Amino acid sequence: MNPEYTNQEIQALVLAVLETADDNLVLPIVQLGHPVLRQQAVAYTGQLDQPLLEQLLSAMRQTMYHAPGVGLAAPQVGIPLQIAVLEDLYPVPEEIAAEREREPLEYFEIFNPSYAATTDREAVFYEGCLSFEGFQGVVTRPADITATYEDRDGAQHSREFSGWQARIVQHETDHLSGVVYVDKSETRSLINEQELWRHESLDVETAKKVLNF
Repeated sequence: MNPEYTNQEIQALVLAVLETADDNLVLPIVQLGHPVLRQQAVAYTGQLDQPLLEQLLSAMRQTMYHAPGVGLAAPQVGIPLQIAVLEDLYPVPEEIAAEREREPLEYFEIFNPSYAATTDREAVFYEGCLSFEGFQGVVTRPADITATYEDRDGAQHSREFSGWQARIVQHETDHLSGVVYVDKSETRSLINEQELWRHESLDVETAKKVLNF
């Protein structure tokens, strides 16, 4: 069962989490096995006043940068609210960017998001998670989606994403329903990152042969 929270309990929890931030506003990231990662996060309905919300978003953003990662959901820092921050501006080799349809994704925030596939296209790639450090696994996801979400001011948005951007949005939105990428991965594809980097090139087709999945 998912616990229920009063607004006061949410506020107290956020304050307690923010107290764990270092001088650069970087928060500890909880790891797989922490109950909050398996809960349905609570819809954000204004439980936090504006200064506290802005402080939380700033800390989540700095934590994402420090990790480094391309997204971070509130449950990953121990807060069961439907909030996530996303950004992907890291440089990648042209051939990898082309293969993954990886386009720059400017910073934005999503509150109470959902997504739906808009085509039958699927993309199959290795995927990792800041809350399951040291491992990656192959996940098949819709390649084209429409995401609906709110911003910090409560305005509604509907936006289309494709390729790697669609994967990031799905990954972070899944976190808010207690779903981690390993739930959707090819179990036998899971690989420690030290092993992954040991291979000069380990695309999905090669990995299928090496790891027998």
